[in-house]
Amino acid sequence: MIRLIAAVFLAAVVSAQQPAPSDVQFADRLSQLMESTAVAVPGLVPASEPVRRLASATLTAMRAAEQDPVLKYRFSKQVAAYLALSDSFPRPEPFPATAEQQFSELRDGLHRLEIRFEGSLEAANRTARSREADPTNSARYADANSKLLPAGTGPRVVFLGDSITDLWRLNEYFTGRDFINRGIGGQTTLQMLGRFLQDVVALKPKAVVILAGINDIARDIKPGAIEDNLALMGESAKINGIKPVFASILPVSDYHKGTDPRYEVTKARSPAAIRQVNSWMREYCRRENFTYLDYYTAIADGTGQIPADMADDGLHPNAKGYRAMAPLALDAVNRALSVSAPAVPEKSQKRHFGLLGK
Repeated sequence: MIRLIAAVFLAAVVSAQQPAPSDVQFADRLSQLMESTAVAVPGLVPASEPVRRLASATLTAMRAAEQDPVLKYRFSKQVAAYLALSDSFPRPEPFPATAEQQFSELRDGLHRLEIRFEGSLEAANRTARSREADPTNSARYADANSKLLPAGTGPRVVFLGDSITDLWRLNEYFTGRDFINRGIGGQTTLQMLGRFLQDVVALKPKAVVILAGINDIARDIKPGAIEDNLALMGESAKINGIKPVFASILPVSDYHKGTDPRYEVTKARSPAAIRQVNSWMREYCRRENFTYLDYYTAIADGTGQIPADMADDGLHPNAKGYRAMAPLALDAVNRALSVSAPAVPEKSQKRHFGLLGK
């Protein structure tokens, strides 16, 4: 008896550990059931062929766009049409128990599919409402921040940035490090400044790596405004005992514009503007005794662009680009954590911000 209970418990544990089937896998099973049940009812195979063909086409489309609620809705209606058609055909006597079981599974599956559709529709509505309330996605990490464990034995470092940071899988490049990604695609320096307290200060890191500015340039925000926002982040980090690491804006390129016109990047993101902000950033870090992380000089080719094999779209680094950036970032973090910045006399500060005191 004890062995039987143990076996049942183990089977339940294994079953619980099995991942729930995806919507495509679930729909695929219902498609198989339509095929198998059709042959059990005389005349149903030719009669149901059009609706089964449509369901098969919808399933193929779902494989390419699994989260599309329209496709889920369409497929569920096609399954319902098949079942309604099958009910109009008389069952042979005796009707095989296996076929009856398959029809029962198909009806139950249709009900579950409709529940899934309603769930995905509600999720889409929640996402839309969230975007309306938070159009810049600045609260994206609120839940993750609330669940973040206290810093471990190693120093915690937050990487703050836009899509270039957002797309960087830090755990793959900095194994065993408490490096936290807080990048949000499309954000400007002002938007990052707006979430600096929640996404950096509140996480109590020892250092923060700030990579920002390219989206400001693309939106024709003046260098002076970019510099003010970066300086505010630097002051906020210093006041809260966090070592700021300012990363230069990466070079961009037009090498791939022949593949896609959208990859003509330099038109909206002027290399001259990038160099201007980087030059200010370098001097600012020297003046404030902050750490400057010079991606630009290390990565730019002879024409001042990011090499074609490091960014497939001329803007976002690919795996090779991130591999080139990783040791530079690690070196900068180590330099920042090993240096104690001296207090800066009030009279030597170039900028004054009312938000951070007099």
